[in-house]
Amino acid sequence: MRIAALDARASKCGLHVGQPLANARAMIEPFDVVEADEAADAKLLNRIADWCDRFTPFVAVDGPNGLFLDVTGVTHLFGNERAMMEAVLTAIKKQGFAVSSGMAGTAVAARAFSRYAPNTIAAPSGEAQAIAPLPVEALECADAIAHALKRAGLKTIGQVATRQRAELASRFGKAFVFTLERALGQNESPISPRLPLPDYMAERRFAEPVTVETVILATLRGLAADIAQVLEQRGQGARMLEAVFFRADGEVRRIAIQTGSPTRDPILIERLFRLKLDALPDPLDPGFGFDLIRLGATLAQRAEDRSIGFDDNANDKKEISQLVDMLSARFGSHRVLRFIPQDTHIPEAASLAVPAQYAAPENIVWRKKPATSKGPRRPLRLFAKPEPIDVVAQVPDGPPIRFRWRRVLHTASFAEGPERIEMEWWRHDGKVPTRDYFRVQDSEGRRFWLYRDGPYRPEAASPRWYMHGVFA
Repeated sequence: MRIAALDARASKCGLHVGQPLANARAMIEPFDVVEADEAADAKLLNRIADWCDRFTPFVAVDGPNGLFLDVTGVTHLFGNERAMMEAVLTAIKKQGFAVSSGMAGTAVAARAFSRYAPNTIAAPSGEAQAIAPLPVEALECADAIAHALKRAGLKTIGQVATRQRAELASRFGKAFVFTLERALGQNESPISPRLPLPDYMAERRFAEPVTVETVILATLRGLAADIAQVLEQRGQGARMLEAVFFRADGEVRRIAIQTGSPTRDPILIERLFRLKLDALPDPLDPGFGFDLIRLGATLAQRAEDRSIGFDDNANDKKEISQLVDMLSARFGSHRVLRFIPQDTHIPEAASLAVPAQYAAPENIVWRKKPATSKGPRRPLRLFAKPEPIDVVAQVPDGPPIRFRWRRVLHTASFAEGPERIEMEWWRHDGKVPTRDYFRVQDSEGRRFWLYRDGPYRPEAASPRWYMHGVFA
């Protein structure tokens, strides 16, 4: 067992991370030992990262106990780099954490400053000068590489930087040289944010935390109007929007909505968020209030403006689209479906149910049923999977006279058929399945849609019968 983490007092006593627990107990006795819980630590780090989103949406995890914040272009909101760093450190310390930080033009340099020269802010293009006095361990290289560098008399990063890159690469590998160049600000690799960045974003900070729902919704509408101006200038509309609510006590809540077509209507966006908030199983709890509300368009698409004729029903289509969006926000997009016709004669594959918000324009139109006094040829309710029935008596090469379905015995008084449907031959190897459908009405007036699995053959065994649907 080895030490995974320790407090400041244990560190002052000479203990260090990675040290065997038995050696630590031989040096100091007694001290408290708690078993490490990596899953809980990672969960806590992610909660801190959520809270840090209030400073910048570009937050990446530098496990197991660090975070990267890309503050490019946002430091002026706090005055300057030093003021922003102090604001972050003060806020995290108030929550009971021990924290140190560093700021530089590269991630490797910022990590080195935070761990070996806390609160250091490197000047633009001044990483090489600022990091030179730090020990080689600040490069986070392997212990064997750090030991070899010290044996060669290279104890600081500045001393290592004076050596030829080819010499270092041949001895320690290209990865070490690349890390060194990033620490010196001569190279950089991008960091990956833990959450996808929105295409467009607007936020509002409050001097006093807000708790009133009307104020929250009005704020969302104002933020939507701000984003709509940018979207209109670029000819785009939002398909997915996410509202992030930052509570004064550090809790963060994210609420997302979707639309079936690109939109930039602030009133519609506010209405969708209101429906979404009303439908949440876990209501939005403001606690002591929200001090920051952010709205981001996570998916923006081209909004095509088309001309409308005098006989066009564009308003009807728009109202239907808005109704679908509101129902999806209220009940979930997976519960609001649209049936898309398919070019097939197989009954169960004649239509495809997809979320209405994602339904693409139909290339195949529904076939209109001719006006007739006769009943429908296909049932109103079609089962997703045909259910087997037990035939008690039947007419040879005809429908069953008496059959049992779901433990109920039915006696047929009227029948029509057969209607033969063959499956696609290209989807089957060998014999192609065939179905003979019959419309059957029992003595109580209930109408069923049955089919025989395969054509009738006197010499063959009795085929299986299935219930595929019921008429209204």
